[in-house]
Amino acid sequence: MNISPELFDMDPDMSDYTTFSHGLYIGGKWRPSSDGRVIEVIDPSTEAVIAAVPDATLADAAAAVEAAAEAATGWRETPPRRRSEILRRCFELITERAETLAALISLENGKALRDARGEVAYAAEFFRWNAEEAVRISGEFGLAPSGANRIVVDYQPIGICVLITPWNFPAAMATRKIAPALAAGCTVILKPASETPLTAYALAALYEEAGVPPGVVNVITTSSPGPVTAAMLADARVRKLSFTGSTGVGRVLLAEAAKHVISCSMELGGNAPFIVFDDADLEAALDGAMIAKMRNAGEACTAANRLYVQAGIHDAFAEGLRRRMAALNVGPGTDSETECGPMITRKAVDKIDRLVQDAADRGAKILCGGAVPEGRGYYYPPTVLRDVPAEAAMAHEEIFGPVAPISRFEGEAEVIAKANDTEYGLAAYIYTRDLARGMRVASKIESGMIALNRGLMSDPAAPFGGVKQSGLGREGGQKHGIAEFMEAKYVAVTI
Repeated sequence: MNISPELFDMDPDMSDYTTFSHGLYIGGKWRPSSDGRVIEVIDPSTEAVIAAVPDATLADAAAAVEAAAEAATGWRETPPRRRSEILRRCFELITERAETLAALISLENGKALRDARGEVAYAAEFFRWNAEEAVRISGEFGLAPSGANRIVVDYQPIGICVLITPWNFPAAMATRKIAPALAAGCTVILKPASETPLTAYALAALYEEAGVPPGVVNVITTSSPGPVTAAMLADARVRKLSFTGSTGVGRVLLAEAAKHVISCSMELGGNAPFIVFDDADLEAALDGAMIAKMRNAGEACTAANRLYVQAGIHDAFAEGLRRRMAALNVGPGTDSETECGPMITRKAVDKIDRLVQDAADRGAKILCGGAVPEGRGYYYPPTVLRDVPAEAAMAHEEIFGPVAPISRFEGEAEVIAKANDTEYGLAAYIYTRDLARGMRVASKIESGMIALNRGLMSDPAAPFGGVKQSGLGREGGQKHGIAEFMEAKYVAVTI
Protein backbone atom coordinates (compact mmCIF):
# COMPACT_ATOMS: atom_id res chain seq x y z
CA MET A 1 0.00 0.00 0.00
CA ASN A 2 1.35 3.41 -0.95
CA ILE A 3 1.10 6.02 1.79
CA SER A 4 1.56 9.73 2.34
CA PRO A 5 5.37 10.00 2.63
CA GLU A 6 5.69 9.40 -1.13
CA LEU A 7 3.91 12.69 -1.74
CA PHE A 8 7.03 14.59 -0.84
CA ASP A 9 9.01 12.91 -3.60
CA MET A 10 6.69 14.35 -6.24
CA ASP A 11 7.07 17.55 -8.18
CA PRO A 12 5.32 20.47 -6.46
CA ASP A 13 2.97 20.94 -9.45
CA MET A 14 1.70 17.35 -9.03
CA SER A 15 2.09 16.79 -12.77
CA ASP A 16 2.90 13.12 -12.16
CA TYR A 17 0.11 12.63 -9.65
CA THR A 18 -1.78 9.34 -10.09
CA THR A 19 -4.38 7.45 -8.13
CA PHE A 20 -3.00 5.94 -4.92
CA SER A 21 -4.16 4.74 -1.54
CA HIS A 22 -3.46 5.86 2.00
CA GLY A 23 -3.64 3.90 5.19
CA LEU A 24 -5.38 4.88 8.37
CA TYR A 25 -2.68 6.30 10.64
CA ILE A 26 -3.07 4.56 14.00
CA GLY A 27 -0.35 4.10 16.60
CA GLY A 28 2.32 5.24 14.16
CA LYS A 29 1.34 2.54 11.63
CA TRP A 30 -0.36 2.79 8.26
CA ARG A 31 -3.17 0.27 7.84
CA PRO A 32 -6.31 -0.43 5.80
CA SER A 33 -9.76 -0.32 7.34
CA SER A 34 -10.80 -3.47 9.16
CA ASP A 35 -13.31 -4.37 6.45
CA GLY A 36 -11.22 -3.21 3.50
CA ARG A 37 -13.64 -0.55 2.29
CA VAL A 38 -12.40 2.75 0.86
CA ILE A 39 -13.62 6.29 0.19
CA GLU A 40 -12.94 7.81 -3.20
CA VAL A 41 -11.48 11.31 -3.27
CA ILE A 42 -12.71 13.57 -6.08
CA ASP A 43 -10.90 16.46 -7.75
CA PRO A 44 -13.61 19.15 -7.80
CA SER A 45 -11.95 20.84 -10.78
CA THR A 46 -12.48 17.81 -13.05
CA GLU A 47 -14.78 15.45 -11.10
CA ALA A 48 -12.12 12.75 -11.56
CA VAL A 49 -11.28 10.22 -8.84
CA ILE A 50 -7.75 10.99 -7.68
CA ALA A 51 -7.30 8.70 -4.69
CA ALA A 52 -8.91 6.22 -2.34
CA VAL A 53 -8.57 6.30 1.44
CA PRO A 54 -9.68 3.70 3.99
CA ASP A 55 -13.22 3.91 5.33
CA ALA A 56 -12.75 3.45 9.07
CA THR A 57 -15.09 1.19 11.02
CA LEU A 58 -16.07 1.17 14.70
CA ALA A 59 -13.25 -1.31 15.28
CA ASP A 60 -10.77 1.10 13.68
CA ALA A 61 -12.06 3.93 15.86
CA ALA A 62 -11.58 1.78 18.95
CA ALA A 63 -8.03 1.00 17.81
CA ALA A 64 -7.30 4.71 17.42
CA VAL A 65 -8.52 5.45 20.96
CA GLU A 66 -6.44 2.56 22.28
CA ALA A 67 -3.35 3.85 20.52
CA ALA A 68 -3.93 7.34 21.92
CA ALA A 69 -4.38 5.87 25.40
CA GLU A 70 -1.16 3.85 25.18
CA ALA A 71 0.79 6.94 24.16
CA ALA A 72 -0.87 9.28 26.66
CA THR A 73 1.34 8.78 29.70
CA GLY A 74 4.59 9.03 27.78
CA TRP A 75 3.55 12.22 25.97
CA ARG A 76 2.10 13.78 29.10
CA GLU A 77 5.40 13.20 30.91
CA THR A 78 7.55 14.42 28.03
CA PRO A 79 9.29 17.62 29.24
CA PRO A 80 7.70 20.79 27.86
CA ARG A 81 10.97 21.78 26.20
CA ARG A 82 11.06 18.52 24.28
CA ARG A 83 7.43 18.89 23.21
CA SER A 84 8.23 22.43 22.13
CA GLU A 85 11.16 21.30 20.00
CA ILE A 86 9.03 18.68 18.25
CA LEU A 87 6.32 21.22 17.50
CA ARG A 88 8.92 23.63 16.19
CA ARG A 89 10.20 20.89 13.90
CA CYS A 90 6.65 20.36 12.61
CA PHE A 91 6.56 24.05 11.70
CA GLU A 92 9.87 23.80 9.90
CA LEU A 93 8.91 20.71 7.89
CA ILE A 94 5.55 22.16 6.83
CA THR A 95 7.34 25.31 5.71
CA GLU A 96 9.96 23.31 3.80
CA ARG A 97 7.28 21.25 2.01
CA ALA A 98 4.93 24.17 1.48
CA GLU A 99 4.70 23.93 -2.31
CA THR A 100 3.87 20.22 -2.30
CA LEU A 101 1.27 20.67 0.43
CA ALA A 102 -0.27 23.64 -1.37
CA ALA A 103 -0.53 21.64 -4.60
CA LEU A 104 -2.16 18.77 -2.72
CA ILE A 105 -4.70 21.09 -1.10
CA SER A 106 -5.51 22.62 -4.49
CA LEU A 107 -5.93 19.19 -6.01
CA GLU A 108 -8.34 17.69 -3.49
CA ASN A 109 -10.10 20.91 -2.41
CA GLY A 110 -10.09 22.93 -5.64
CA LYS A 111 -8.64 25.93 -3.82
CA ALA A 112 -6.64 28.37 -5.94
CA LEU A 113 -2.92 27.84 -5.46
CA ARG A 114 -2.40 31.33 -4.08
CA ASP A 115 -4.99 30.62 -1.39
CA ALA A 116 -3.54 27.17 -0.74
CA ARG A 117 -0.09 28.65 -0.21
CA GLY A 118 -1.58 31.10 2.27
CA GLU A 119 -3.29 28.25 4.09
CA VAL A 120 -0.08 26.24 4.41
CA ALA A 121 1.74 29.23 5.89
CA TYR A 122 -1.16 29.79 8.29
CA ALA A 123 -1.26 26.10 9.22
CA ALA A 124 2.47 26.05 9.97
CA GLU A 125 2.18 29.08 12.25
CA PHE A 126 0.02 27.16 14.71
CA PHE A 127 2.96 24.86 15.36
CA ARG A 128 5.40 27.73 15.76
CA TRP A 129 3.06 29.62 18.10
CA ASN A 130 2.24 26.60 20.25
CA ALA A 131 5.86 25.49 20.34
CA GLU A 132 6.48 28.74 22.18
CA GLU A 133 3.41 28.32 24.40
CA ALA A 134 4.32 24.75 25.41
CA VAL A 135 7.10 26.00 27.70
CA ARG A 136 5.00 28.80 29.19
CA ILE A 137 2.26 26.76 30.85
CA SER A 138 2.34 27.97 34.43
CA GLY A 139 0.25 27.38 37.53
CA GLU A 140 -0.89 29.66 40.35
CA PHE A 141 0.13 30.07 43.99
CA GLY A 142 -1.59 32.22 46.56
CA LEU A 143 -2.92 32.57 50.07
CA ALA A 144 -6.55 31.74 50.81
CA PRO A 145 -8.49 34.82 51.99
CA SER A 146 -9.03 33.13 55.37
CA GLY A 147 -5.31 32.64 55.77
CA ALA A 148 -5.90 28.97 56.59
CA ASN A 149 -4.03 27.50 53.65
CA ARG A 150 -2.15 28.15 50.47
CA ILE A 151 -3.89 27.78 47.12
CA VAL A 152 -1.93 25.88 44.48
CA VAL A 153 -3.41 25.54 40.99
CA ASP A 154 -1.79 23.22 38.47
CA TYR A 155 -2.81 23.02 34.81
CA GLN A 156 -2.77 19.49 33.41
CA PRO A 157 -3.55 17.91 30.01
CA ILE A 158 -7.25 17.21 29.68
CA GLY A 159 -6.67 13.76 28.15
CA ILE A 160 -7.44 12.07 24.85
CA CYS A 161 -8.97 14.47 22.33
CA VAL A 162 -11.19 13.73 19.34
CA LEU A 163 -10.69 16.41 16.69
CA ILE A 164 -13.09 16.82 13.77
CA THR A 165 -12.17 19.14 10.93
CA PRO A 166 -13.92 20.41 7.77
CA TRP A 167 -12.92 20.28 4.12
CA ASN A 168 -12.50 23.99 3.43
CA PHE A 169 -9.13 24.41 5.20
CA PRO A 170 -7.80 20.83 5.39
CA ALA A 171 -4.38 21.83 6.73
CA ALA A 172 -5.08 24.85 8.94
CA MET A 173 -8.19 23.51 10.68
CA ALA A 174 -6.22 20.43 11.68
CA THR A 175 -3.08 22.19 12.93
CA ARG A 176 -5.15 24.78 14.79
CA LYS A 177 -6.38 21.89 16.97
CA ILE A 178 -3.46 19.47 16.94
CA ALA A 179 -0.72 21.96 17.82
CA PRO A 180 -2.25 23.28 21.09
CA ALA A 181 -3.40 19.80 22.09
CA LEU A 182 0.13 18.46 21.72
CA ALA A 183 1.62 21.49 23.43
CA ALA A 184 -0.68 20.85 26.39
CA GLY A 185 0.44 17.21 26.59
CA CYS A 186 -2.65 15.55 25.07
CA THR A 187 -2.87 12.73 22.54
CA VAL A 188 -5.37 13.04 19.69
CA ILE A 189 -7.49 11.29 17.10
CA LEU A 190 -8.13 13.45 14.04
CA LYS A 191 -11.11 12.76 11.80
CA PRO A 192 -10.70 14.96 8.71
CA ALA A 193 -13.48 15.53 6.21
CA SER A 194 -13.83 12.66 3.75
CA GLU A 195 -13.80 15.17 0.86
CA THR A 196 -10.24 16.30 1.65
CA PRO A 197 -8.39 13.59 3.58
CA LEU A 198 -5.10 13.57 1.66
CA THR A 199 -3.70 16.67 3.32
CA ALA A 200 -4.36 15.24 6.78
CA TYR A 201 -2.48 12.04 5.94
CA ALA A 202 0.40 13.95 4.35
CA LEU A 203 0.72 16.04 7.50
CA ALA A 204 0.63 12.91 9.67
CA ALA A 205 3.74 11.71 7.85
CA LEU A 206 5.40 15.05 8.61
CA TYR A 207 4.53 14.84 12.30
CA GLU A 208 6.18 11.43 12.46
CA GLU A 209 9.27 12.78 10.70
CA ALA A 210 9.37 15.67 13.16
CA GLY A 211 9.54 13.26 16.09
CA VAL A 212 5.94 12.99 17.27
CA PRO A 213 5.84 9.57 18.98
CA PRO A 214 3.55 6.78 17.73
CA GLY A 215 0.00 7.08 18.98
CA VAL A 216 0.23 10.76 19.92
CA VAL A 217 -1.49 11.73 16.65
CA ASN A 218 -3.85 9.28 14.97
CA VAL A 219 -5.78 9.98 11.75
CA ILE A 220 -8.87 8.12 10.56
CA THR A 221 -11.27 8.77 7.69
CA THR A 222 -14.80 7.44 7.56
CA SER A 223 -18.02 7.70 5.59
CA SER A 224 -19.95 7.07 8.83
CA PRO A 225 -18.86 10.03 10.97
CA GLY A 226 -21.85 9.89 13.31
CA PRO A 227 -21.49 6.31 14.58
CA VAL A 228 -17.68 6.43 14.54
CA THR A 229 -17.56 9.67 16.54
CA ALA A 230 -20.22 8.43 18.97
CA ALA A 231 -18.21 5.28 19.60
CA MET A 232 -15.08 7.27 20.41
CA LEU A 233 -16.94 9.67 22.70
CA ALA A 234 -18.45 6.71 24.55
CA ASP A 235 -14.98 5.56 25.59
CA ALA A 236 -14.36 6.89 29.11
CA ARG A 237 -10.74 7.67 28.23
CA VAL A 238 -11.80 10.35 25.73
CA ARG A 239 -12.18 13.68 27.52
CA LYS A 240 -12.28 16.32 24.79
CA LEU A 241 -14.14 16.99 21.55
CA SER A 242 -13.06 19.83 19.28
CA PHE A 243 -15.18 20.35 16.19
CA THR A 244 -15.20 22.80 13.30
CA GLY A 245 -18.18 22.66 11.00
CA SER A 246 -21.83 23.53 10.62
CA THR A 247 -24.03 24.58 13.51
CA GLY A 248 -26.47 21.76 12.72
CA VAL A 249 -23.81 19.07 13.07
CA GLY A 250 -22.38 20.87 16.09
CA ARG A 251 -25.69 20.61 17.91
CA VAL A 252 -25.80 16.86 17.28
CA LEU A 253 -22.24 16.42 18.56
CA LEU A 254 -22.92 18.53 21.64
CA ALA A 255 -25.87 16.29 22.47
CA GLU A 256 -23.71 13.20 22.02
CA ALA A 257 -20.89 14.61 24.14
CA ALA A 258 -23.36 15.61 26.86
CA LYS A 259 -24.18 11.93 27.40
CA HIS A 260 -20.63 11.42 28.64
CA VAL A 261 -19.95 14.92 30.10
CA ILE A 262 -17.14 15.58 27.66
CA SER A 263 -15.54 19.01 27.33
CA CYS A 264 -16.38 20.59 23.96
CA SER A 265 -14.91 23.30 21.77
CA MET A 266 -17.17 24.22 18.86
CA GLU A 267 -16.32 26.50 15.94
CA LEU A 268 -19.58 26.58 14.03
CA GLY A 269 -21.38 28.50 11.30
CA GLY A 270 -21.20 32.17 10.44
CA ASN A 271 -23.21 34.89 8.70
CA ALA A 272 -20.69 37.72 8.72
CA PRO A 273 -21.87 41.27 8.02
CA PHE A 274 -19.51 43.53 6.05
CA ILE A 275 -20.41 47.13 6.89
CA VAL A 276 -19.19 50.08 4.80
CA PHE A 277 -19.95 53.61 6.02
CA ASP A 278 -20.05 56.66 3.75
CA ASP A 279 -16.77 57.97 5.15
CA ALA A 280 -14.86 54.79 4.35
CA ASP A 281 -11.91 54.75 1.97
CA LEU A 282 -13.68 53.26 -1.05
CA GLU A 283 -10.66 51.47 -2.56
CA ALA A 284 -9.61 50.10 0.83
CA ALA A 285 -13.16 48.86 1.44
CA LEU A 286 -13.20 47.17 -1.97
CA ASP A 287 -9.81 45.59 -1.28
CA GLY A 288 -11.10 44.32 2.04
CA ALA A 289 -14.34 43.03 0.53
CA MET A 290 -12.43 40.98 -2.04
CA ILE A 291 -10.40 39.36 0.73
CA ALA A 292 -13.28 38.86 3.14
CA LYS A 293 -15.57 37.50 0.42
CA MET A 294 -13.23 35.65 -1.90
CA ARG A 295 -10.71 34.00 0.41
CA ASN A 296 -11.00 30.34 -0.60
CA ALA A 297 -13.68 31.39 -3.14
CA GLY A 298 -16.03 32.28 -0.31
CA GLU A 299 -15.88 28.82 1.25
CA ALA A 300 -14.97 30.09 4.71
CA CYS A 301 -16.95 30.46 7.92
CA THR A 302 -15.58 34.00 8.30
CA ALA A 303 -16.54 34.99 4.74
CA ALA A 304 -18.48 38.21 4.30
CA ASN A 305 -22.00 36.88 3.85
CA ARG A 306 -24.02 40.12 3.95
CA LEU A 307 -22.60 43.38 2.60
CA TYR A 308 -24.29 46.48 4.03
CA VAL A 309 -23.22 49.71 2.31
CA GLN A 310 -24.37 53.18 3.37
CA ALA A 311 -26.44 55.07 0.82
CA GLY A 312 -23.87 57.75 -0.04
CA ILE A 313 -21.22 55.27 -1.16
CA HIS A 314 -23.48 52.39 -2.16
CA ASP A 315 -23.54 52.80 -5.95
CA ALA A 316 -19.80 53.38 -6.28
CA PHE A 317 -19.06 50.40 -4.07
CA ALA A 318 -21.45 48.11 -5.97
CA GLU A 319 -19.95 49.06 -9.32
CA GLY A 320 -16.40 48.73 -8.03
CA LEU A 321 -17.09 45.28 -6.61
CA ARG A 322 -18.81 44.20 -9.82
CA ARG A 323 -15.75 45.16 -11.88
CA ARG A 324 -13.38 43.32 -9.58
CA MET A 325 -15.47 40.17 -9.26
CA ALA A 326 -16.19 39.95 -12.98
CA ALA A 327 -12.47 40.17 -13.74
CA LEU A 328 -11.48 37.17 -11.62
CA ASN A 329 -10.00 34.22 -13.47
CA VAL A 330 -12.03 31.06 -12.76
CA GLY A 331 -10.35 27.71 -13.26
CA PRO A 332 -8.77 24.62 -11.72
CA GLY A 333 -7.22 25.20 -8.33
CA THR A 334 -3.90 23.75 -9.48
CA ASP A 335 -3.58 26.31 -12.30
CA SER A 336 -1.28 29.11 -11.13
CA GLU A 337 -3.41 31.66 -13.02
CA THR A 338 -6.62 30.73 -11.21
CA GLU A 339 -8.10 33.28 -8.81
CA CYS A 340 -11.36 31.44 -8.08
CA GLY A 341 -11.42 27.67 -8.09
CA PRO A 342 -14.37 25.26 -8.06
CA MET A 343 -16.69 24.57 -5.15
CA ILE A 344 -16.18 21.38 -3.18
CA THR A 345 -19.16 19.37 -4.53
CA ARG A 346 -22.06 19.56 -6.96
CA LYS A 347 -24.37 19.83 -3.96
CA ALA A 348 -22.55 22.99 -2.89
CA VAL A 349 -23.02 24.51 -6.35
CA ASP A 350 -26.72 23.69 -6.31
CA LYS A 351 -27.15 25.36 -2.91
CA ILE A 352 -25.37 28.53 -4.05
CA ASP A 353 -27.46 28.73 -7.20
CA ARG A 354 -30.66 28.20 -5.19
CA LEU A 355 -29.77 31.14 -2.94
CA VAL A 356 -28.93 33.40 -5.89
CA GLN A 357 -32.12 32.58 -7.76
CA ASP A 358 -34.19 33.07 -4.60
CA ALA A 359 -32.73 36.55 -4.13
CA ALA A 360 -33.33 37.41 -7.78
CA ASP A 361 -36.93 36.22 -7.53
CA ARG A 362 -37.37 38.55 -4.55
CA GLY A 363 -36.17 41.59 -6.46
CA ALA A 364 -32.36 41.55 -6.17
CA LYS A 365 -30.46 42.64 -9.27
CA ILE A 366 -27.62 40.39 -10.49
CA LEU A 367 -24.69 42.62 -11.54
CA CYS A 368 -22.38 39.78 -12.67
CA GLY A 369 -22.31 36.01 -12.63
CA GLY A 370 -25.40 34.27 -11.32
CA ALA A 371 -25.54 31.17 -13.54
CA VAL A 372 -24.00 27.71 -13.31
CA PRO A 373 -21.56 27.21 -16.19
CA GLU A 374 -21.65 24.15 -18.42
CA GLY A 375 -18.92 21.54 -18.41
CA ARG A 376 -17.17 19.37 -15.86
CA GLY A 377 -16.07 20.63 -12.49
CA TYR A 378 -18.02 22.15 -9.64
CA TYR A 379 -17.77 25.78 -10.71
CA TYR A 380 -19.84 28.81 -9.83
CA PRO A 381 -18.89 32.23 -11.20
CA PRO A 382 -18.04 35.19 -8.95
CA THR A 383 -21.40 36.89 -8.49
CA VAL A 384 -22.53 40.28 -7.20
CA LEU A 385 -26.11 41.19 -6.36
CA ARG A 386 -27.53 44.53 -5.24
CA ASP A 387 -30.79 45.50 -3.57
CA VAL A 388 -30.92 42.16 -1.78
CA PRO A 389 -34.02 42.19 0.47
CA ALA A 390 -33.87 41.16 4.12
CA GLU A 391 -36.24 38.26 3.46
CA ALA A 392 -33.91 36.64 0.91
CA ALA A 393 -32.65 33.24 2.04
CA MET A 394 -29.02 34.28 1.57
CA ALA A 395 -29.45 36.93 4.25
CA HIS A 396 -29.98 34.14 6.76
CA GLU A 397 -28.00 31.16 5.41
CA GLU A 398 -24.26 30.79 4.87
CA ILE A 399 -23.67 31.10 1.14
CA PHE A 400 -20.26 29.40 1.28
CA GLY A 401 -19.39 30.48 -2.23
CA PRO A 402 -18.25 33.41 -4.43
CA VAL A 403 -21.45 35.43 -4.09
CA ALA A 404 -21.57 38.97 -2.69
CA PRO A 405 -25.06 40.26 -1.82
CA ILE A 406 -25.19 44.03 -1.27
CA SER A 407 -27.89 45.87 0.67
CA ARG A 408 -28.22 49.61 1.25
CA PHE A 409 -28.56 51.22 4.68
CA GLU A 410 -29.05 54.79 5.89
CA GLY A 411 -27.95 55.08 9.51
CA GLU A 412 -25.77 53.51 12.20
CA ALA A 413 -28.57 52.16 14.39
CA GLU A 414 -30.23 50.58 11.36
CA VAL A 415 -27.15 48.68 10.23
CA ILE A 416 -26.34 47.46 13.74
CA ALA A 417 -29.83 46.01 13.99
CA LYS A 418 -29.48 44.35 10.59
CA ALA A 419 -26.05 42.96 11.40
CA ASN A 420 -27.34 41.41 14.63
CA ASP A 421 -30.47 39.97 13.02
CA THR A 422 -29.06 36.44 12.82
CA GLU A 423 -28.57 33.46 15.09
CA TYR A 424 -24.87 33.49 14.24
CA GLY A 425 -22.09 35.61 15.70
CA LEU A 426 -18.69 34.53 14.42
CA ALA A 427 -17.16 37.39 12.42
CA ALA A 428 -17.97 40.92 11.27
CA TYR A 429 -16.24 43.61 9.21
CA ILE A 430 -16.49 47.39 9.55
CA TYR A 431 -15.06 50.08 7.26
CA THR A 432 -14.99 53.72 8.35
CA ARG A 433 -12.39 56.49 8.67
CA ASP A 434 -13.94 57.47 12.01
CA LEU A 435 -12.17 55.31 14.58
CA ALA A 436 -14.57 56.32 17.34
CA ARG A 437 -17.50 55.18 15.21
CA GLY A 438 -15.68 51.96 14.32
CA MET A 439 -15.05 51.07 17.95
CA ARG A 440 -18.58 52.08 18.95
CA VAL A 441 -20.18 49.89 16.28
CA ALA A 442 -17.79 47.03 17.01
CA SER A 443 -18.85 47.06 20.66
CA LYS A 444 -22.49 46.69 19.62
CA ILE A 445 -22.07 43.95 17.02
CA GLU A 446 -22.85 40.50 18.45
CA SER A 447 -19.78 38.70 17.15
CA GLY A 448 -16.77 36.94 18.57
CA MET A 449 -14.40 38.63 16.11
CA ILE A 450 -14.39 42.02 14.39
CA ALA A 451 -12.14 43.26 11.59
CA LEU A 452 -12.00 47.05 11.60
CA ASN A 453 -10.74 48.42 8.27
CA ARG A 454 -9.34 44.97 7.48
CA GLY A 455 -10.53 42.15 5.26
CA LEU A 456 -8.71 39.45 7.22
CA MET A 457 -8.81 38.75 10.95
CA SER A 458 -7.46 35.22 11.48
CA ASP A 459 -4.16 35.02 13.35
CA PRO A 460 -2.68 32.17 15.45
CA ALA A 461 -1.85 34.76 18.13
CA ALA A 462 -5.49 35.86 18.45
CA PRO A 463 -8.46 33.98 19.95
CA PHE A 464 -10.66 32.61 17.16
CA GLY A 465 -14.30 31.82 17.90
CA GLY A 466 -17.85 33.06 17.99
CA VAL A 467 -20.89 33.78 20.12
CA LYS A 468 -24.56 32.75 19.91
CA GLN A 469 -24.97 29.77 17.53
CA SER A 470 -21.45 30.20 16.15
CA GLY A 471 -19.81 28.13 18.82
CA LEU A 472 -18.19 27.59 22.18
CA GLY A 473 -14.60 28.21 23.24
CA ARG A 474 -11.66 29.75 21.40
CA GLU A 475 -8.80 28.51 19.24
CA GLY A 476 -5.43 30.27 19.09
CA GLY A 477 -4.48 33.35 21.04
CA GLN A 478 -2.27 33.91 24.04
CA LYS A 479 -3.21 30.99 26.32
CA HIS A 480 -6.79 30.82 24.97
CA GLY A 481 -6.24 27.97 22.53
CA ILE A 482 -4.03 25.84 24.73
CA ALA A 483 -6.35 26.35 27.71
CA GLU A 484 -9.08 24.44 25.83
CA PHE A 485 -6.91 21.32 26.18
CA MET A 486 -6.09 21.68 29.87
CA GLU A 487 -7.83 21.34 33.21
CA ALA A 488 -7.12 23.22 36.43
CA LYS A 489 -6.30 21.12 39.47
CA TYR A 490 -6.55 22.89 42.83
CA VAL A 491 -4.49 21.70 45.82
CA ALA A 492 -5.10 23.18 49.28
CA VAL A 493 -1.78 23.23 51.16
CA THR A 494 -1.02 23.84 54.79
CA ILE A 495 2.55 25.03 55.28
